[in-house]
Amino acid sequence: MTAAPPERQQRPRRSSLTAKQAVLTLSIALLLSIIAGAIELALDARKMRHEVQNQTQHRLDLVHGTAAEAAFQLNPELATQVVEGLFSGGRVADVVIRDDFGRSMASRERDVSPDSSWLAHALFGDILHYQEVLIYDLGTASPTEPVGDIEMTLALDSLARDFMDRSLLIFSLGVFKALAIAALLVVVFHAFITRPLLQVHAAIIETNPSQPGQWRKPNLEHHGDDELGHLVESLDELLHAFQRGLDQRDQLHQISTVDGLTGIANRRQFDTFLEASWQRARRSGKPLAVIFIDIDRFKDFNDHYGHVAGDDTLRAIADALAGVVTRSTDLVARYGGEEFVCVLPDTDLAGARLVAQHIRDAIRALAIPHAYSDHSDQVTASLGVASTVPAASGITCEQLLEQADSQLYRAKHQGRDRVAWET
Repeated sequence: MTAAPPERQQRPRRSSLTAKQAVLTLSIALLLSIIAGAIELALDARKMRHEVQNQTQHRLDLVHGTAAEAAFQLNPELATQVVEGLFSGGRVADVVIRDDFGRSMASRERDVSPDSSWLAHALFGDILHYQEVLIYDLGTASPTEPVGDIEMTLALDSLARDFMDRSLLIFSLGVFKALAIAALLVVVFHAFITRPLLQVHAAIIETNPSQPGQWRKPNLEHHGDDELGHLVESLDELLHAFQRGLDQRDQLHQISTVDGLTGIANRRQFDTFLEASWQRARRSGKPLAVIFIDIDRFKDFNDHYGHVAGDDTLRAIADALAGVVTRSTDLVARYGGEEFVCVLPDTDLAGARLVAQHIRDAIRALAIPHAYSDHSDQVTASLGVASTVPAASGITCEQLLEQADSQLYRAKHQGRDRVAWET
């Protein structure tokens, strides 16, 4: 927008000596004003050059993403919108967006009145042309590539007019009034808008992403019923909704990996854990052990004591197993029915046998009566142990399980309530 010209100064009357003296005084003052003004104009010209460059670069930065998207998608309509947006600034002589083949997707130019002013060329002749390569970010790990370019040229006559307007405004008190009003507005805006927004921003930044519902909700005075207050309430509802979503995700994950009766890992979690442990052991060259546990004569126990007592027994044995296998790298899981399984990374056969013996002793220490067992008067378990070094043995993970299962049946055939391993 072209600034309004300053009010014209009334010419002094020259019908008397006083008038001539006034003219002389005014001429001296004018000369001094011209000298001082020339210095101010030189400083203002440099400032205007920086402003033109910064504003132009800022506008190009603002439209860079949209222009890159238009070039990437070969979308002339979107490119035209970007060109029209840039062209509406008033200082643009021509602008064009090209794709990566150098073809023009959208362009706009206007007739520029020839300006032979040497001063305009000296001040702005070297900052008229701008060209940027358009980079489109796909948002993936793949490297970004250029998809075209945008080229813009500023109108020299428009810059010259703006500079002349600014030069005239330098000598006007209206500039200072405007600056004073602007400063006042900045202070008021900062106090009532910017500072509360910064408080909201700080609260969001400090929020733990894993616990969004526990964010420090800011208390904005004087904004309870306005847009800022509604913004805070909406953010509060949104973050609590995120928290509920995270809680539901954790619950679903727990349901999918934990046995509902005993509270230890289920078969799905066991399969996932065993596969990951096998891969780690194969890379590291360390051993991996598996222990199968089966409660002896559990069907007879259920038939005579009832399923409620059977469930209680399963829970007690699961707790006993968890009390023995305490390393964070190990896993205790319910394999199915009355069968349990332990996965022991970085454990050789001797170490796995020792753990299995401790498990057998812990189950006997429960002293759960079993009057219908053919070999003991309390609940016992048979255990099969197998261990291998995946990197050197040449067997598969499934074969390791078969070995442990085979030793479990060997323990049962040898009289139950014992630990068996491959010698």
